[in-house]
Amino acid sequence: MAGRFSLSGVLGCGMTDRDDDQPDLAPETPIQRALRLKQAIIDARPKPPRGGRFQREQAASIATGKSKPWMSR
Repeated sequence: MAGRFSLSGVLGCGMTDRDDDQPDLAPETPIQRALRLKQAIIDARPKPPRGGRFQREQAASIATGKSKPWMSR
């Protein structure tokens, strides 16, 4: 009974019947492909600067209380 099972098949280090040329992953579905392409397009867009003078200027130009006009008397 013990001779029927081998750890080499479980650990993946022995000879197997499947072809190693074939990937183990399932083929990409059309929805997955569309999402991957959409994400690539979004990532390729130019991005605004992250922090720095521009953001400080924008924050300084907003006067205190302008975001809550109902608080004025």
